[in-house]
Amino acid sequence: MLVYLADWAGQISVLNVFRYITFRTGAAVITALMFVFLFGPMIISSLRVRQGKGQPIRTDGPQSHLAKKGTPTMGGLMILSGILVATLLWADLKSPYVWTVIVVTVAFGAIGFYDDFLKVTKQSHKGLSGKARLMLEALIAALATLVITKAGQAHLAPEEARMATSMVLPFFKDFALNLGLFFIPFGAIVIVGAGNAVNLTDGLDGLAIVPVMIAAASFALIAYLVGNALFANYLQIHYVEGTGELAVVGGAVVGAGLGFLWFNAPPAAIFMGDTGSLALGGLLGTIAVAVKHEIVLAIIGGLFVLEAASVIIQVGSFKLTGKRVFRMAPIHHHFEHLGWTEPQVVIRFWIIAVVLALIGLSSLKLR
Repeated sequence: MLVYLADWAGQISVLNVFRYITFRTGAAVITALMFVFLFGPMIISSLRVRQGKGQPIRTDGPQSHLAKKGTPTMGGLMILSGILVATLLWADLKSPYVWTVIVVTVAFGAIGFYDDFLKVTKQSHKGLSGKARLMLEALIAALATLVITKAGQAHLAPEEARMATSMVLPFFKDFALNLGLFFIPFGAIVIVGAGNAVNLTDGLDGLAIVPVMIAAASFALIAYLVGNALFANYLQIHYVEGTGELAVVGGAVVGAGLGFLWFNAPPAAIFMGDTGSLALGGLLGTIAVAVKHEIVLAIIGGLFVLEAASVIIQVGSFKLTGKRVFRMAPIHHHFEHLGWTEPQVVIRFWIIAVVLALIGLSSLKLR
C-alpha cells in the first residue's frame, strides 16, 4: 500500500525510496516484528482465557512434555496477523502473486484454526478429518497454482508461454520440463506437501518457526533475484516478472517469526498450532511455485521433508510389517526417546536447516 507514496517522489524526492523492494522488505520485517511484540501478550492472554486447558498433550510422548499442559495454542494467529499487516502495508497490492500467497495463507490458516478449535474444545488429538482437510487444501492449492500459471503466461510471449507450466531443475541452467496441464496437480502437491510437512515439524518449542524463517529469508532472496531481469540473466535462472514483490512477504514472515519466537522460546508461553504451521507451510509452497523453485524448496526445507518422510515410513512400516522404524514419529520425538534433551533436538535441527538453506541457495550459482 505504501508503495504508492513513490508516485509523489516528483514533489518529495525522499519518497522515491518506497519504490525499492529491498527497502520495503526490510520495513516489512520491522513492522511484523513490532506488531507481534506489541499485540502478542494480549493475544496470548485472550487465548489462555478462552481455551482453559489449552492444547491437549499426547500421553504416549516424552514424559517431559506433560509439564506443558495448559499452554494455549493457536499462536499462529499472532504470526499471521503480523504477516498480513506488514504485507498489506509494504507490498505492491497490484501483484497477483502477492494476493495468491495471501489467500492461500489465510485459507490454510482457517483450516488449521478449525482443526485447533476442535482439538481444544474436545480436548482430543482428533480434529478435522484427515481426508476432508486434504481435500480442502488440495482444492485451494490447485486454484492457486492455476492463478500463478495464468499470471506467468500473461507476461510471456506465446512461444514462451510453456515456461509458466514447466518444472525447473536446480543446478541445470537450461533444463525445464514442460508439464502442461499436469503442472496444476504438481503445484498443488508442492503447496499441500509443504503445509503438512511444516505442520508435522511443529512439535517442540521453537522447532518449526526458526526453519520457517530460514526458508522464508531464502525464498525472499530467490524471489527478488527471479523477479529482477538483470540478476536472473546474470545467474542464468529463469526470470518471472512480478515475483520480486514476494520478497516483501518473505520479510514479513521473518519479522513475525522473530516476534513469535520471543514467546515460543522454551518454556513456551504459547504453541503455534495448526493455525500457524499449516498456513506458513502453504505460504512457502506457494512462493516456491510462483518463482519456479519447487525442487529447491525440498532442499531448503529439507528438514520439513525429513519430518514428513519419517511419519510416512513409520506408518508404512507398521502397516506392512507390524514393526516401527523409529521409536516415535515425527523423527524429533525419536531423538527425544534416544535421550536428547528438547533444546538439543531443537538447536541441532536448526543447524541442519541452516546447512540445507546454504545448499539450496548455492543452486542459484552452481549451474
